[in-house]
Amino acid sequence: MKQTIKTLVAAIALLFIFIGFKNGQKKITVYSIGDSTMCDFAPAYLSQFGGENYPIRGWMQMMPPFFKDNVLIHNAARSGRSSKSFRTEGHWKPVLEKLKAGDYVFIMFGANDQKADTARHTDPATTYRQNLLNYIQETKAKGAYPILFTSLVRRHFGKDGKLTDTYGAYVKTVQQLGADTGVPVIDLNRKSADLVTSYGPEESKKLFLYIEPGKFSKLPQGKKDDSHLSVFGATEIARLATQGLKEIKSPLAAYLK
Repeated sequence: MKQTIKTLVAAIALLFIFIGFKNGQKKITVYSIGDSTMCDFAPAYLSQFGGENYPIRGWMQMMPPFFKDNVLIHNAARSGRSSKSFRTEGHWKPVLEKLKAGDYVFIMFGANDQKADTARHTDPATTYRQNLLNYIQETKAKGAYPILFTSLVRRHFGKDGKLTDTYGAYVKTVQQLGADTGVPVIDLNRKSADLVTSYGPEESKKLFLYIEPGKFSKLPQGKKDDSHLSVFGATEIARLATQGLKEIKSPLAAYLK
């Protein structure tokens, strides 16, 4: 009887060890800060046009299925924000307050930093660089890991059929800042440019927010948007981001499916 009890206790102990090992897999939290090409589009926004069928998405909104279950994503990106206004409007503060050692922060701005209004505009060589540097330093101070992303390409083809660069120094600033600080950079500008180019001037429309006239009652004339992503486009950009994590040999790559 005693031997049976000992065997049973040992079996239970092993079971608890196994369960503890399984449930004790390291959990990773990824925060993302950026603009509308990155953000989540909530049901309330989508309902203004056509509910869940309205196809606009940010690429981080499509990222969860690419990660294993022990990765938690908090997408704090907001439409219309620049590296300046994201902070001044108070969107960075709650991220910073929750941030803890071992977390990751994906950082991608630029599109709205180009806007002329003083609430958002930054100069790529000075204020834009400093804003990104501040996010990096504050992330590191919490023991977390920043990753920089260059801005997504816009679907602007020239008369020669080639994609036109619309970001210039903003992309170069991110690349140089990464080199100066040792922070990894995923060049989504180049990756997305290669993707859009591979589809060509006509087929690449399916990556962006192109809506046929009459499909949605509130958009009788349809819509042609060469900056924002469709569900398909956002999913493809998310896929490119995962490739980038592997290329920079980020520890996060181990948590991809």
